[in-house]
Amino acid sequence: MTMNRRKKTKRIYIGHIPIGNGAPIAVQSMTNTNTNDIESTVKQIKELKKAGCEIVRVAIPDENAATNFKKIKKEIPEVPLIADIHFDHKLAIKVIESGADGIRINPGNIKKNGIKEIINAAKSASIPIRIGVNAGSLEKDLLKKYAHPTPQALVESAIRNVHFFEDMGFSNIKISIKSSNVLDTIKAYELLSEKTDYPLHLGVTEAGTLISGTIKSAIAIGYLLLKGIGDTFRVSLTRPPVEEVRAAYEILRALNLRHRGPEIISCPTCGRCQIDLFSLVEKVENGLNDVTTSIKVAIMGCVVNGPGEAKEADIGVAGGKGTGILFKKGKLVRKVPEEMLAETLITEVKKMIKEKKNEIF
Repeated sequence: MTMNRRKKTKRIYIGHIPIGNGAPIAVQSMTNTNTNDIESTVKQIKELKKAGCEIVRVAIPDENAATNFKKIKKEIPEVPLIADIHFDHKLAIKVIESGADGIRINPGNIKKNGIKEIINAAKSASIPIRIGVNAGSLEKDLLKKYAHPTPQALVESAIRNVHFFEDMGFSNIKISIKSSNVLDTIKAYELLSEKTDYPLHLGVTEAGTLISGTIKSAIAIGYLLLKGIGDTFRVSLTRPPVEEVRAAYEILRALNLRHRGPEIISCPTCGRCQIDLFSLVEKVENGLNDVTTSIKVAIMGCVVNGPGEAKEADIGVAGGKGTGILFKKGKLVRKVPEEMLAETLITEVKKMIKEKKNEIF
């Protein structure tokens, strides 16, 4: 299957990060710390940045959090921060004044007069607003009309609110329409993409745990990106947010859209495997966490077929009984004792990356 050409959308900026109109698809996540715990929140944002997260969203549940937002932003001015606002429009006004790079609101739970005040404040600060429509908080009249939060209901809500914003002379907009249902999410974004040229933020809300959430997100987000729909996204997981970022980059890598860090190719193991491959893969993955260069690393359990099966990898190891082999581009380099396989592979990967960089310069 070939990827459809990305739909051309309007360009906005979250801080220094461009969104839409051909810009690289941006990876987002959200802190899960108590925003009033400034130290923990700043620490997590720094961890997210290190993992490759380009835009971070922070929940603002109360006035204290809105006050602390300014202190958080001061600690990490280089990271674009979006303030997540529900119910109380005054919190949005406060964080805009505190230097928020963007605001995310759900029009379904803020009164129109409050939204008007948010729009005016965002217009004065020249920052974008994400119109975030969620299946769980759809406007009452639309729920009555459609009986359920159908894709059509979500899209009608989004377009209605876009028109409201436009009538106020505001077009610095990004849109999301999220459902926990994969097929509804896909259909809603397909419909929305036909009706607007504003940049779209993709995601499956309340996606779930590491496995179920990653699968749901990979199917919905991956399908939409394959169709050329979407300008930025978040993989929502009931896990530490750094894992959301890793999952996001794996989706982008699988679609050949963006590449960051090592791609680990490893076999599922079978009766021929005579080493502890699970532990080996985990050690190597952890040991390469700080690597941002794209490189294919194979970790195979069978010394007979390993190099051949992973010949497209840049470097890798294949295990045997109490030993293994190190290979590059499918060719044997040397034998390595099993207890040294992880350390050897990590060292050789970093050495190879350094050599590649030296060749460039």
